[in-house]
Amino acid sequence: MGVMGMFGAAGGESAGARKPALYAALDLGASKTVCFIARTEPTLAGLRPRVIGVGHVPTRGVRAGAVVDMEAAASAIRAAVDNAERMAGQTVSALHVAAACGAPSSTRIAVDMELDQREVRERDLRRIIHEAASAFDEPGRAIVHALALSWRVDGHRGVKDPRAMVGEVLGVDLHLVSCAADPLHNLAACVERAGYSVAGVTATPYASGLAALTADELELGVMVIDMGAQLTTLSIFAEGVLQHVDALPVGGAHVTSDIARGLSTPLAAAERIKALSGSALDSPEDDQVMIEAPPLAGGASHTMTQHPRAMLNAIIRPRLEEIFELARDRVKTAGAAGAAGRGLVLTGGASQTPGITQLAGRVMSKQVRIGRPETLNGLGDAVSGPAFSAGAGLILRAVNGPPEALAGLPRALTPAPRGRKAAAPAERGPAAVWRWFAESF
Repeated sequence: MGVMGMFGAAGGESAGARKPALYAALDLGASKTVCFIARTEPTLAGLRPRVIGVGHVPTRGVRAGAVVDMEAAASAIRAAVDNAERMAGQTVSALHVAAACGAPSSTRIAVDMELDQREVRERDLRRIIHEAASAFDEPGRAIVHALALSWRVDGHRGVKDPRAMVGEVLGVDLHLVSCAADPLHNLAACVERAGYSVAGVTATPYASGLAALTADELELGVMVIDMGAQLTTLSIFAEGVLQHVDALPVGGAHVTSDIARGLSTPLAAAERIKALSGSALDSPEDDQVMIEAPPLAGGASHTMTQHPRAMLNAIIRPRLEEIFELARDRVKTAGAAGAAGRGLVLTGGASQTPGITQLAGRVMSKQVRIGRPETLNGLGDAVSGPAFSAGAGLILRAVNGPPEALAGLPRALTPAPRGRKAAAPAERGPAAVWRWFAESF
């Protein structure tokens, strides 16, 4: 049983007791902004979400997951949500948001608490988890998720549910996922500027894993690499719990930039060439197959230049190898490689490059597959690919209830300005954002 199974879904009733409702998810990426609107429907297995509205538009004002132009990014959010609302025939006011900004990272904290030879109560679980979370001391970072990896009673590990057990000492190993507070603040302010409130925030690598993984993968151990345009995020799941997250400042847009430089062609042309002709692997005919590339503006000639496909692939492959090598080394350095097992699931738009699973398998020494949000009903073919995993994961987490020990709106470690009054429930704008961060789980 997960900790949220003990405590109930954060902020309300358990998932099974909730009535049919609407949920809206927002994934503000560097290349595209995606909004999913889903309605829960009664089934024999209980309430299940079905997507009834989808909107996705090119992103403006975002770089490497962080908002750099507030108005441009807010405009993209409004356009994506408006499109989804028109398709759904419904309007929404609150969004569950994916966050890749702020360099998401993991911290593990172990805490013990005296019981005085008495029975463990639910309030003891809450107390020790809050005590562990309060031990987090990284100024300028905000706790986004807190997950209990394991419980201990009198030193005995592997306890799934310590309630009603008797002992002298209760212990917990807590996994905290944090992000830099300022980029999170800017993301929340941008959503507010677009005219919506923030219902919750989920780290992008966490959301992608929830959508793309099977129950067996979640339990036995697997790594998820979400390959975005300017960021690659990774997560590791094992024993049904998120074990580790990290982020790498490189993504598919860097591959495009490499092609533009290598072929002396505009970025738009490089993106098109990558999508139509690029591969992470060589083939025997690559030296004979020629690809055409327009020259850079202002060049001496406006005629198309020709290059062998082998040259294109020789540009693509090293950058992708770099991404997987960085991921492999970061996980090894963090001591999380053992939990990942032998499985690797790739999500994100850049994961659709032909041959990428073979390349990743060779570099990472893992069994690799492409992950898609197959567990969410109602997704059309155009939005059921790996590039839409994060949005689907947001919906699943919102509907099922967060499995964290602590959940809700993230708490910034940098406090709000003193003297600011608490915002009213309907308040919007900067004051509401400060309240959003100041409130503790």
